[in-house]
Amino acid sequence: MNEAIEPSSESHQEKATTEAERFLAFSLNGERYGIPLLKVKEVIELTKITPIPYAPTHFKGIMNLRGQVISVIDLRLKLKMSKADVGPLSAIIILDLSPLCLGVIVDSINCVLAAEHSEIKPRPDVESQVKSDYILGVIRSNQDLVLLLDVERTLNAEDFQTIKTQAQSKAA
Repeated sequence: MNEAIEPSSESHQEKATTEAERFLAFSLNGERYGIPLLKVKEVIELTKITPIPYAPTHFKGIMNLRGQVISVIDLRLKLKMSKADVGPLSAIIILDLSPLCLGVIVDSINCVLAAEHSEIKPRPDVESQVKSDYILGVIRSNQDLVLLLDVERTLNAEDFQTIKTQAQSKAA
């Protein structure tokens, strides 16, 4: 009777494969990060961004993407890293943060990673005045560690208000 309940090793492997999460890996300041692929709408090359006066420094402005106006932030500046010059590999990741879309500027796109839940290590305990709630966990890719980010948690109330204000002014 137990044999009937126990899944075969083949179906167990299929289940494990479907439980793997996928992440878009990218670089910032020489380090690797990842965002859940389900949040990524698309990746585009760096394009013209219209700055918005009096916005926070990490808020780069807005851009037109096939008729849709999207707010864009510099993820390096948002994460309190040194400012970088835009390079030939720089890209904008368009994220679907329902109901809003947001563009984040990164240094380069690396690859798509798949990780089983068991491979995702808990976020490191960091003693800092800055909360690390935006780190979902850490995975190993070859010899590198990839910090998995929850982009929504990196944004604060001021960021959401700026994005919401831009979305409302676009609709008007």
